[in-house]
Amino acid sequence: MLSVQIFEFNPFQENTIVLYDETGEAVIIDPGCYEAEERSELDRFIASKKLTVKYLLNTHCHIDHVLGNEYVKQRYQVPFLIHEIELMVLQAVKSYSSNYGFPKYQEILPDAFLKEHDVVKFGNTALSVLFVPGHAPGHIAFYNATNKILIGGDVLFQYSVGRTDLPGGHFQTLIKSIHEKFFTLPDEVVVYPGHGDPTTIKEEKTSNPFCALSLRS
Repeated sequence: MLSVQIFEFNPFQENTIVLYDETGEAVIIDPGCYEAEERSELDRFIASKKLTVKYLLNTHCHIDHVLGNEYVKQRYQVPFLIHEIELMVLQAVKSYSSNYGFPKYQEILPDAFLKEHDVVKFGNTALSVLFVPGHAPGHIAFYNATNKILIGGDVLFQYSVGRTDLPGGHFQTLIKSIHEKFFTLPDEVVVYPGHGDPTTIKEEKTSNPFCALSLRS
């Protein structure tokens, strides 16, 4: 059984996600932990569950999702994986992090790259990689079909969608990603977004004012 633990970190109220299963193996996705208290909270949870972290994953590399990358990589000594297109987005963070109030940000570069149809395995769990650009040029999502769980990053939110006014963003591309990659999944799939509360594919297909299928031209 795959379990999901969400931590809301940093002033952007970003969702840092820990996935783990009955084997005790885990992955950390989009660690936004910047302050020492946030990092301690993450560590306490992992220790309390006796988890073995196997990977550090980023759905995309905007500043709010990468603030804890260096800490997690060094603390747990795990491979760090992103989509190759996001490398430039990641490398840009160090140039503006101080302007956003994060002068202690430390850059860490990926160990390898993921692409669509890759599968990340840990314990008894397999996460399929979906390529879903629009919010960020190399945005990916992680889908576990067995438990019908989708880690969606900043693509789809409860009754909203990711912003597209940042460099590399494109609204029509985002909606296409949602319709072709997310809305083709089963209705009962639970979507864990990069901010805010979880939702379901069915709810967003029918009620999301930006991308519900009833609005499709």
